[in-house]
Amino acid sequence: MSKDTEIDLEEVKLNTVDQEKQPMAGDYPSPAGEKNGSVKLKIPDEDVTFTGLSKEELMKVAGTPGWVRTRWVLLVLFWLGWVGMLAGAIVIIVQAPRCKPIPEMHWWNEGLLYQIPDLHAFSDGLKGLEGKLDQLNQLKVKGVVLGPLHVVQKDQPNTLDLKKIRSDHGTMEELEAVLQKAKKKGISVIVDLTPNYEGANPWFSAKDNEMVEKVREAAEHWINLGVDGIKVSDLKFASGFNEWQTLRTDVQVNRTVGKVSALMGAVEGASAEEVAHLINTTGVDIILPNLLSSSDNGMERIKAVNVLQLEKSSVGWGLGASKLEPLSKVATSSDLQHLYQLLLFTLPGIPVFTYGDEIGLQGNGSGWPKMVWKMDANQSDSWSRFKILSDLRGKERSLLHGDYYPLGSSDTSLAFLRVWDQSERYITAVNWGAKPAELKLTLPPTEGVTLPDRADVKISTDENLEAQSSVSLEKFTLGPEKAVVLQFPFTG
Repeated sequence: MSKDTEIDLEEVKLNTVDQEKQPMAGDYPSPAGEKNGSVKLKIPDEDVTFTGLSKEELMKVAGTPGWVRTRWVLLVLFWLGWVGMLAGAIVIIVQAPRCKPIPEMHWWNEGLLYQIPDLHAFSDGLKGLEGKLDQLNQLKVKGVVLGPLHVVQKDQPNTLDLKKIRSDHGTMEELEAVLQKAKKKGISVIVDLTPNYEGANPWFSAKDNEMVEKVREAAEHWINLGVDGIKVSDLKFASGFNEWQTLRTDVQVNRTVGKVSALMGAVEGASAEEVAHLINTTGVDIILPNLLSSSDNGMERIKAVNVLQLEKSSVGWGLGASKLEPLSKVATSSDLQHLYQLLLFTLPGIPVFTYGDEIGLQGNGSGWPKMVWKMDANQSDSWSRFKILSDLRGKERSLLHGDYYPLGSSDTSLAFLRVWDQSERYITAVNWGAKPAELKLTLPPTEGVTLPDRADVKISTDENLEAQSSVSLEKFTLGPEKAVVLQFPFTG
């Protein structure tokens, strides 16, 4: 074989090897300009869509024994689950404790009443009062008791004009402005119509039946102007007049059309039993006795509360309020003032205060002291404490309208429990004595009400009983002139 032949055979072998190393390009020739070995595939434009089974196919499958059994099993499981949930709901409803119906309440049961005997000393008259309603609203005041405002000279019945406002108190237009703003703030207004309010006998004469008729006419006049009730003093005396029931009817008659006007009466020197009798015979909505002022013995005070706790929707509790006296006249120290504020806000009834009681305003001898609006640090602290107590009473059902149970008392202390249905429970304990008191809180066996071993401090004026701390109810010590509110939950 020649040398040229051998060289040609080598080239053929090399070309064959090179082609085997190159990727397959199929039967399609490579377009001009493309590198050797590139493959370009053409994808069909049509999407493949799954149309599912036809109706005939579905019916054929659905009729198979396996699918029939599956459907029946699922149906039975669904109804068993539904019936089970229904039965569970019924069991929960049946076993759940019943909610106690809320007792009938009027606006005077929803918060404190605030007496303003001297408008000139309080706010420089009715015009100033309009601007002070915002502060009263912050204290959760539900009703203000104004006056007496009417014109009269001491012990001179011929000068009496129950429909005319004294000039130093303001004008009728200013009163109307007060009524309009008070309504917007949710504050009701009561006008004191005690005829001879500066004299020895509030009604001038025991035989003057005509005086009650004058009060009745004046009450109708003021209520038509927009006031929400009237107040009179010496209820025990006034209710003995023949015209009393007519006065009561005229004050309360508007209730049939939705306006609830209150008839309020103050009484001095009446026992708890007499107060209860007056509530039932005179038909007053609010009675304000002086029971807490008439005795400083804890056992006597707790007995009075025991008698009147069933009448709590009508009983107003105050210290000096029945005689239009400030709290500071009875409670001479700031500790005692805080103690009695706490007591009045938690008793079963209506807390009644006189202006200045919230800051411990002191009297200045004769006449009413000027109200202080630019408070110092101590007055500001008292105002804040007062507001906290008012807030608590307004939002807690046990304090607002709850049941009452005495827990013990001594000469200088008392304690009681307030309970409502499934709400938080509250215990009030006060010691107005000069020495510490060791309290042992016990509750006689009463169906549905028990005391726990311990309770939490909610509000305290005793620095040794800090808020949120826990106290043993079996025995704890309360300092002199100190008070505490304890709290524990409903446990079923």
